[in-house]
Amino acid sequence: MINQEWSIQSRAHRCAVTGVEFQDGDYFYTLLFEDGASLRREDISEAAWKERNDNQQPYSFWRSKYEAPLPAAPEAIEKHTAEDLLRRYMEETSPQHAAARYLLAAMLERKRLLKEVETKRSEGGITRIYEHTKTGEVFVIPDPQLRLDQIEQVQAEVSSLLGPG
Repeated sequence: MINQEWSIQSRAHRCAVTGVEFQDGDYFYTLLFEDGASLRREDISEAAWKERNDNQQPYSFWRSKYEAPLPAAPEAIEKHTAEDLLRRYMEETSPQHAAARYLLAAMLERKRLLKEVETKRSEGGITRIYEHTKTGEVFVIPDPQLRLDQIEQVQAEVSSLLGPG
């Protein structure tokens, strides 16, 4: 079972097997492997996928279309967004914010910024794996199995953090 230490791992710009750079519009595969108490990401070309050895089974995998990164636009004003807050909560890995991480991921999925690529069930519960639609980063979020009577409190917490001031 994977530990509660999750990290955000960005999409690679080249194949982990061949070293060849991905071109805009290329299809590639993202593989997540259990690496001790965490997950390790590998992005490989379709050619490398076809040639890969099935002896090492990934924890999760999916196919995506590579989109070359756009140059970063300068931010005029620092603002707190649901994405910023999710990134901050992902860095601290505190179980205290597990419900907020889950709710923020759901909000970003609704805004089509995150796409759920897989749901894993284990003895420890449900884990949802999301991919950022623009950057290709992977977010691994344990599902806290919120009850209906808990959702309002978590929504209030997230709203207060995202609100002005």
